[in-house]
Amino acid sequence: MDMIPTLIAAATTTALTVLFGWLGARPSNPAKGPRMAPWRPLMMATAVATMLLAAHALNLLGFKTGDPRY
Repeated sequence: MDMIPTLIAAATTTALTVLFGWLGARPSNPAKGPRMAPWRPLMMATAVATMLLAAHALNLLGFKTGDPRY
């Protein structure tokens, strides 16, 4: 994947991480019933995807990430 699609995907996953964090931090409303979406695990999954995309962008810029033996 080239740099532009990587940055677009990183921006998208960052925005989703913030959105899911905000939705997960809202107080529960027992009158409306239980929340049916697991916002916190979704936030963590998109945060991991953001970190992986950041490492990929650094590799595209020429920085070496990962095990130095390879």
